[in-house]
Amino acid sequence: MFVKSVLIDAPVDDVFRFHEREDALSLLTPAFPPVRMIGRTGGIETGTRVELRVGIFRWVALHTAYEKDRLFVDEQIHGPFAKWVHRHEFETAGAKTRLTDRVAYELPGGSLVNMLFGWTVSLGLGNMFAHRHRVTKEVCEKHPAREAL
Repeated sequence: MFVKSVLIDAPVDDVFRFHEREDALSLLTPAFPPVRMIGRTGGIETGTRVELRVGIFRWVALHTAYEKDRLFVDEQIHGPFAKWVHRHEFETAGAKTRLTDRVAYELPGGSLVNMLFGWTVSLGLGNMFAHRHRVTKEVCEKHPAREAL
């Protein structure tokens, strides 16, 4: 399990609304590995299907949970992992928002492979979510409440 949180100086509805933007995924995606959107059936609500090309992999995710201003969940249904469940959690912290990303993942090949190589995934996720949280803070803290989000 990978968990990373950030405190954002913006109300929870602004931070959540940023994640609902059509361009949010492209804004939040770091330059490496290269990611290309192949298709999408909706926003971040339950039932949305997203198909990506991530490096050499085809990745298909299904959004399986959605609670406005609280959380959304995407699960890999096809891709490089044996298991991938990503919870995006939004919590009011006074006038600020605590954004927490929880990723439950397993590599293909069983427990030995996970024990030997899981740390590389965790390192990559750390870098990816540092970028995502930095971008989220920059966008959401730059605009006063509801302005230009």
